[in-house]
Amino acid sequence: YEECKEKSTGRGNDVKSLRAVLNPDISKIRNIGIMAHIDAGKTTTTERMLYYSGYTRALGDVDDGDTVTDFMAQERERGITIQSAAVTFDWKQHRINLIDTPGHVDFTLEVERALRVLDGAVAVFDASAGVEAQTLTVWRQADKHQVPRVCFLNKMDKPGASLEYSIESIKEKLKANPILLQIPIGSGKNFTGVVDLVTKERIMWHPGSSWHDSGHDFNTKALGSSDDPELLHHASEARGALIEQVADLDDEFAGLLLEEFSEDFDAIPPGRLQEAVRRITLAQKAVPILCGSALRNKGVQPLLDAITAYLPAPNERHHDLVRWYKDDLCALAFKVLHDKQRGPLVFVRIYSGSMKPQSSVYNLNRNGTERMSRLLLPFADQHVELQSLTAGNIAVTVGLKQTVTGDTIVSSKASAVAAARRAQEESEGKMNPGREASELVLAGVEVPEPVFFCTIEPPSMAKQADLDHALTCLQREDPSLKVHIDPDSGQTILSGMGELHIQIIHDRIRREFGIETHLGPLQVAYRETILRSASTTDILDRTLGEKRHVVTVALSVRPLDEFSHSASCDITYKEDVEGQLAADIRSAVENGVQSAHLQGPLLGYPVQGVGTIIQNVTLEPGTSMAMVSACVSRCMLKALKQAGGQLLEPMMSLEVTVGEEHLSSVLADLAQRRGAVCDVQSRYDNKVLLATVPLAEMMGYSTALRTLTSGNATFSLELSSYEAMNAQDQNALLSKMAGLA
Repeated sequence: YEECKEKSTGRGNDVKSLRAVLNPDISKIRNIGIMAHIDAGKTTTTERMLYYSGYTRALGDVDDGDTVTDFMAQERERGITIQSAAVTFDWKQHRINLIDTPGHVDFTLEVERALRVLDGAVAVFDASAGVEAQTLTVWRQADKHQVPRVCFLNKMDKPGASLEYSIESIKEKLKANPILLQIPIGSGKNFTGVVDLVTKERIMWHPGSSWHDSGHDFNTKALGSSDDPELLHHASEARGALIEQVADLDDEFAGLLLEEFSEDFDAIPPGRLQEAVRRITLAQKAVPILCGSALRNKGVQPLLDAITAYLPAPNERHHDLVRWYKDDLCALAFKVLHDKQRGPLVFVRIYSGSMKPQSSVYNLNRNGTERMSRLLLPFADQHVELQSLTAGNIAVTVGLKQTVTGDTIVSSKASAVAAARRAQEESEGKMNPGREASELVLAGVEVPEPVFFCTIEPPSMAKQADLDHALTCLQREDPSLKVHIDPDSGQTILSGMGELHIQIIHDRIRREFGIETHLGPLQVAYRETILRSASTTDILDRTLGEKRHVVTVALSVRPLDEFSHSASCDITYKEDVEGQLAADIRSAVENGVQSAHLQGPLLGYPVQGVGTIIQNVTLEPGTSMAMVSACVSRCMLKALKQAGGQLLEPMMSLEVTVGEEHLSSVLADLAQRRGAVCDVQSRYDNKVLLATVPLAEMMGYSTALRTLTSGNATFSLELSSYEAMNAQDQNALLSKMAGLA
């Protein structure tokens, strides 16, 4: 017992100071994110990491609402993560910058922008459920940004937890190549530890109560003949499989095996095996799998070791653009938070150079210089002041008023021009010589299209200015929230990613800005298209002051074959027309067509899937371009009306996990909601229902589902496509919108 006391990594009562190592060497930094489906245990895992690395005194618990990273009131009440929170801590001479991301589909953008600046990620799985809907989404996002991953099978203490099932589902659904580095000892309630297959050691946590139970102390000993023979056999088989898998994927390791250890593969030193696993992970040929139970405090320390051992340091990820800046500052702003006292806090990832407080920086996207007053290291909702910070780190800056998510920050305009020059010299001849400095921005963050919208009204007109200010602040924090004023009614309209998203925004306006707003009913973002082709002409003849403006436009519209997510509409000219028109006239014509696409003929929703052919445009000398646009726009509207309108509605992919006894009532409910069931799969005792359902029918679904299943079902929704409505539903919607229904 004394021996394991020494091995423990520091006691919970001597809390470390973050000032200990302020600027570690870049090879010792790990920027990682924790990503997973709702309720797989991301926040709990983060809490345990902070506790074992000695930065918190108590074990936070999501259910008690005292976690470090979920510090917003809404997060504590609902027990979910809404904003990705950044925390920094040290573990065995390594600095870990960790971002805890949300699992809810409404906050996909939060995950997207966190992955954009991370070097590695930990994917957390519920070992009893394997790969769930949202796991798939975040995994695809990580693939897009090519982020190396380590998998942590959490909740190994649950009765239904199964290592084999989880690994199968990772192979099948994520198309990934899992390599198992640990096997669990005991299952369900009897889960007490793991066998580390790389080092051939048995790691056991103390059972029992009192402070041992905090999981600080564990016992590590080499597997020996005194151990359970079944466990020994299982471990040696699993280690053999691991060595074979690694040799298949890594030529250097395979060579080493054949040259030096051909007699006995098992004698390979752990260090060499670990190096090979690291190479495979960084090359994204496979993902290492570890297991444990964060809530029961088991398996977190080996996970921290794996993060430092297998995930990349910032200098192991290659960002083309950064090398042109050499030692000059180049950083990406990936998140903005509003602080009552300090104003906007901008989270930045530094790619090259270093940052200092009280210095001015140049924003490439906004084309302006700003002054940064303070530089902080994020420790969830607390911050430590710094005097400088080097490349590879994540920091919080105070004083940048104009910067928004996705902006690139450099030290000065001159350094951006110098970088552009270097980039050009390097690829002489290949590149357009007129290349601008603006092309040297880091790729920003793609913001998904909103699907829900509703009106928001202040309690009185006197509060309108305050509400506008609150919405401006929230939009800077959350780019997936869109705010616009309806030109017809003058109402303010919020557009967001889902019901929960808009509820939370409403709640935050009440709490953080003290405004009691009223939300109108949620509405759906429909789109419109046309049924057939139509041609029309229009003449605009108007005298303004002394000038007479005359434009004649002839055009035709036709439906395009396929609808995509984006409002796809294309403009072509008749063969002889394009050559006759000057560039400014062409641009005026295109503006006119684009503005006609913003409001469709049926209900004024954006138009998509329409091809426009410009047959003829003639204008008398002296006619202004604004008149050309106006005439084209009017002509387009006429043509769209003639072509017969068709409404498109957003269809959602729905996944419901429900017990078998409630399956029939959930299916009956979906049939009433015009849902089409694609598949019903089994997952242990539960059924997983996959369906597509119109978004319009999903209002208040969470409450309805709870009622049907006595609260025993979970669901996730995401936009799948826009589909044409049938005539009956369309007519019902038109009468409802006209106020007749």
